[in-house]
Amino acid sequence: MVPGALTARRIGPPVMSRKGRYFMCSSSWKYAALAFLIVAVVATGCSKKQTVKSDAGAGVPAAGEAAVKEAPASAAPAEPVMTAKQAEAARGVAVTEEKSSPFADVRFDFDKSDLRDDAKKTCQEVAAYMKKNAGAKLLVEGHCDERGTAEYNMALGDRRATSVKNYLVSLGVPTTALSTVSFGKERPLDPANTEDAWAKNRRAHFILK
Repeated sequence: MVPGALTARRIGPPVMSRKGRYFMCSSSWKYAALAFLIVAVVATGCSKKQTVKSDAGAGVPAAGEAAVKEAPASAAPAEPVMTAKQAEAARGVAVTEEKSSPFADVRFDFDKSDLRDDAKKTCQEVAAYMKKNAGAKLLVEGHCDERGTAEYNMALGDRRATSVKNYLVSLGVPTTALSTVSFGKERPLDPANTEDAWAKNRRAHFILK
């Protein structure tokens, strides 16, 4: 062997064997796989924490929603209590299809048009309302029971309505605020053929315009 050639081989860079290269490549892959596994575990842990926080927050209602759920329902306004006479008149409205009235009807005796004491009391309540409400207009309807002819009861109904109007005027209600009409026996409050029904039908009915 030539000495010069041996010297040159020793001076050059060392040549790694095939087994050494395989060992280094395998180690590099192992380290890379381990690093990837650590990153994946950390990322999974963060994702679980965010999911738990989101689920926990979903169960808590917003401030506006809580206020709506906790607000108590407002109580419905109480309906005005009707007197016995007003309730009776309301039942008659369904039969005659006449307009309802805030005032009770004025009652009359058989074949009479003069005002009884209870009728005057009702008229006083009507007059008090009319004087407090200067712009109000009032129609007084005269009614009769079914006995007698249509012509006679039409005239009797007119006398009853006029009697009520005159008494209201005497209490201070302007004449211009009042008008009258007679329906005779054409619009009975109670269509039954009894004394009680006839007593209900002999009346004056008030309509606010």
